[in-house]
Amino acid sequence: MEIERKFLTKELPFDITAYPCKAITQAYLSFSPTIRIRRSNTDYILTVKGKGHLAREEFELPLSEEEYNRLSLKTEGTPVCKKRYLVPIEENLTAEVDIYEGELQGLMTTEVEFSSMEAAEKFVAPAWFGRDVSEEKAYKNTSFSLYGIPKEL
Repeated sequence: MEIERKFLTKELPFDITAYPCKAITQAYLSFSPTIRIRRSNTDYILTVKGKGHLAREEFELPLSEEEYNRLSLKTEGTPVCKKRYLVPIEENLTAEVDIYEGELQGLMTTEVEFSSMEAAEKFVAPAWFGRDVSEEKAYKNTSFSLYGIPKEL
């Protein structure tokens, strides 16, 4: 079960390059159900996600680079490319700051994964996180792949 909250981040009060970074490209084999492939640095992963916003089932399977490349020929929508910075925050949590590239350049989000719904609901985000968009479909990566940056930005 994946339990996470997502925030629309406008600016950072620190130098993000001081933190570990992953170069991520993800593309979708299906949007319903959500089946995606992801390259994260030199790791390749197939992910199947259930329905939901704050909490949903998630299954991951490692892929070889060859399998990833073959599957990438069958994807739909536009690949989502981003740099993910891992920023430690309170209570041993990690803020995953995504700075999007390509057609999504100018977009930045911050996600935090939790061990329980209770922890997710009681979490008070630092002001720099920005607006909570966890329940907004337009801010899911599947929507970014299909429709680009939400018009309200």
